Amino acid sequence: MELKVLGQEQESSGCSSGSCGSTDDQLSHLPDAIREKVHNHPCYSEEAHHHFARMHVAVAPACNIQCHYCNRKYDCANESRPGVVSELLTPDQAVKKTMAVAANIPQMTVLGIAGPGDPLANPERTFETFRQLSEKAPDIKLCVSTNGLALPAAVEELSKHNIDHVTITINTVDPEIGAKIYPWIFWNNRRIKGKKGAKILIEQQQKGLEMLAEKGILVKVNSVMIPGVNDKHLEEVSLIVKQKGAFLHNVMPLIAEAEHGTFYGVMGQRGPTHDELQTLQDACSGDMNMMRHCRQCRADAVGLLGEDRGDEFTMDKIEEMDIDYDAAMIKRAEIHAAIAHELEQKQKQPKESLVTLSSIKKETRPVLMAVATTGGGVVNQHFGHATEFLIYEANTTDVRFISHRKVEDLYCSGGDTCGDGETVLSKIIKVLDGCEAVICSKIGYEPWSQLEEAGIMPNGEHAMEPIEDAVAAVYKEMAESGALDESESNNELATA
Repeated sequence: MELKVLGQEQESSGCSSGSCGSTDDQLSHLPDAIREKVHNHPCYSEEAHHHFARMHVAVAPACNIQCHYCNRKYDCANESRPGVVSELLTPDQAVKKTMAVAANIPQMTVLGIAGPGDPLANPERTFETFRQLSEKAPDIKLCVSTNGLALPAAVEELSKHNIDHVTITINTVDPEIGAKIYPWIFWNNRRIKGKKGAKILIEQQQKGLEMLAEKGILVKVNSVMIPGVNDKHLEEVSLIVKQKGAFLHNVMPLIAEAEHGTFYGVMGQRGPTHDELQTLQDACSGDMNMMRHCRQCRADAVGLLGEDRGDEFTMDKIEEMDIDYDAAMIKRAEIHAAIAHELEQKQKQPKESLVTLSSIKKETRPVLMAVATTGGGVVNQHFGHATEFLIYEANTTDVRFISHRKVEDLYCSGGDTCGDGETVLSKIIKVLDGCEAVICSKIGYEPWSQLEEAGIMPNGEHAMEPIEDAVAAVYKEMAESGALDESESNNELATA
């Protein structure tokens, strides 16, 4: 098992960028300065996201553009998507909350401002928050996410505040397409609509990206995949942003439920299927490494990616906390060092998963598998307790992380309700469409039988094992049983 750092082509591995699993080359040819910046950043390192936490503080309410997929909501605890917050904070409150979270979640390494509007459309609130945190918590990485309209004017200020990671949302480089995504921008005290406004936004995004790259600030580009609008165009976007210095590309699915109140949601614009998203990500990865573990977090998210502990740190609860910040910072340093040591030891271990796969002598097809985990890079969650599944693809040479898929409701919520959720289980089975195995620490009889009927083989034999090793072992078992012969299909497996 190797530490996976994203954002650099695997030139010496003989694999296309973003398509290989863990390799020594992937780390060895990265400049030391970049490795140091990303090794414990959960949004930039695939391996780090299993171990390190992040938080967002909602200090930026205003936005300078309108997107057809966005509806900023306040005091909303029941939705998990960008633009949604439960509490809007002042800079002083944001700093107090950050210090409290850092003391209680010592795995936290990153503080980001991502909304609920645009941080750079709220420069005073954003930079006051960064200024205080640079002084009070210099070990915390500071990040900002922006639509890029005000970015060029803010680059100098960003470089003064210990900010070495910036995310820009770039959905198109074509104003014609942009006019279908952005109804207006607010620029030089005027509202500018349609193609003209989109053209200004695109120019500002590209200029800001180039300026950040010149400053040595790492840039991740987010793109929302909108079927029928920009899906055929995002490969070009990926190529161009890489040429201009972007470090990592994150192609995300459109979230457009009618109840969210967005224009796309109300108008019935669909989001991409899992297969459509993966196909596009794979196509873009030839030009730009893909971030595949994005959770499209709320603007006030707290905790590991895939969990949200924000309700533990509302301002009323923080006011009641008695925290020894000096002791907490010492504990943070100790835990970070322990995680770093664990990851270093993993790098030195033999590549057991690849050894397992190399023992497969016949040609077999790739397989998608779903994994239930609470973090730490191991199989450690009951099937019925999973709020999301990590999706891995295995073949005869490689195990690679593909994506995550959220589930709406827990199958097992405790007490006497576990095992009674036939409707919930049917929804989970739909979420796992295309997967041929689900790996978890434990699973009950009822879901086991229904998963089998759906052509998904449950497996609870690899609890507490590293995820990639477990996926490789299950793939080997499937190959040796003849289930993965090239002639077999998922439907044939379901009726075998």
